[in-house]
Amino acid sequence: MSAVRQYELVYIVPADTSDDVLAEVHQQVASVAERFGATIDKTEPWGRRRLAYEIGHHREGVYVLEVISGPPALTAELDRRLRVLDAVIRHLIIRVDEELGVAERAQVRRKAAMVARRTRRGLPPEPTEDERNRRGRDDDDLEGGLEPGFRAGGER
Repeated sequence: MSAVRQYELVYIVPADTSDDVLAEVHQQVASVAERFGATIDKTEPWGRRRLAYEIGHHREGVYVLEVISGPPALTAELDRRLRVLDAVIRHLIIRVDEELGVAERAQVRRKAAMVARRTRRGLPPEPTEDERNRRGRDDDDLEGGLEPGFRAGGER
């Protein structure tokens, strides 16, 4: 069995679409997900928004975000089904678990750099509770090592 991955599906339906048609599109997505053993983690209707450019004589649309966890074969079937549906103007499927891994690795690198910086300065590796309470943010750990109050471009 293949690995379960997390995807974000965003689709746009015309602004004059009824709630019944919107529920039918969601049901189509849910049935494909169920067939592949996937789960819909979150459904978030973003509401009616103006499109960046006109698509098929539509200037506005209703955006819906679905977060789905499932196998990679799911995306091909979702893509095929959503292309055929007349109710969907546009759709986009993005794999997000890869980006989450990249963000977590970057956070670990930043934390390691902060610990190294504080150790070089003779401070404890982690800010103490007193330091956190005294300042809203830890000025010792500014990215790039700039002095507090310094603004780029020479302005003060």
